[in-house]
Amino acid sequence: MNLAAHLEQTNLSPTLTIQDIDKLVEEAKQYNFFGICVPPFWVKRAHREIGVAPITLVSVAGFPLGYNMTETKLDDIKRAIDNGAHEVDVVWNISSFKTNHEWTKIELAKCAKLTHDNQRLLKVIIETAYLSDEEIVKACKMCSDAGADFVKTSTGFAPSGAKVEHIRLMRSVLPKEVGIKASGGIKTKDQAIAMIEAGADRIGTSSGIQIVT
Repeated sequence: MNLAAHLEQTNLSPTLTIQDIDKLVEEAKQYNFFGICVPPFWVKRAHREIGVAPITLVSVAGFPLGYNMTETKLDDIKRAIDNGAHEVDVVWNISSFKTNHEWTKIELAKCAKLTHDNQRLLKVIIETAYLSDEEIVKACKMCSDAGADFVKTSTGFAPSGAKVEHIRLMRSVLPKEVGIKASGGIKTKDQAIAMIEAGADRIGTSSGIQIVT
């Protein structure tokens, strides 16, 4: 299994520096990672350093809590795209979802339309740590119906991250054209393989080098 082809090497630390961003790009080039995920502020720098290398540049919107106003998330997405991001991982509004508010799906549809109008991909972070199995099923169906390209498990800021049983559940309800990104707490090769075998298409991790070596 070519694990590197599934890995998005991630650094969303609040203390990262420009040297960390450049290192992230160099590591992606050296180990042939699928992509890297960086904070919005560093997208332009990462895009410049990637150059013509076949590395997918990912950033985040509404991160990490998701209860921003929709207009703020849309602005985050547009700015990330304008600065060179190929994909955007948006944190959905868990607060709205828990309230059973219809706006939850409307917001996702707006985010999906904006990314697709710009020929980019949208991943929706549902933060599985805060959801029951029934809510995970409902969340996946909502994301799919709204036009998400991927559903992602976690921000990495919640009490727990990706779990094999959650990936398996998500794969059982999502249509085959909607991918799954397992993220949060994945630090070893065995963990990564288990997630992929359960149905994950991408692995978000800060331990990419450890996983592939």
